[in-house]
Amino acid sequence: MEIKGEAKLLRIFISNTDKFKHMPLYEMVVFAAKRYGLAGATVLKGTMGFGSSSIVHSIKFWEITEKLPIVIEIVDESEKIEKFTEKILPWFKKLPYGCMITVEKANIVLYKQGPKKGFFSF
Repeated sequence: MEIKGEAKLLRIFISNTDKFKHMPLYEMVVFAAKRYGLAGATVLKGTMGFGSSSIVHSIKFWEITEKLPIVIEIVDESEKIEKFTEKILPWFKKLPYGCMITVEKANIVLYKQGPKKGFFSF
């Protein structure tokens, strides 16, 4: 797959405790991105953050649920990102808690594929 030049960055801000159909929401998004043939997805676990509730969650504060911010980033061609966003948007509208989804322009300088390995190949 050759991707170079202008693209879009889809960035999704949620919590590690958010679920959809009894599965962590970030996992649902990553597996859906793979099924839709997107270039890749990365899940970043934050150490501190707050959202629309203005409640600060941090690994420093002792919490029973260990609720922490999660950011999912997906970069691909504009059309693919737009279609994927439309597909997953209903999942987020059903969430009982806050979240945020952004899309911005990205310029891909290098997209180099490595050798495929058997570990976690789905």
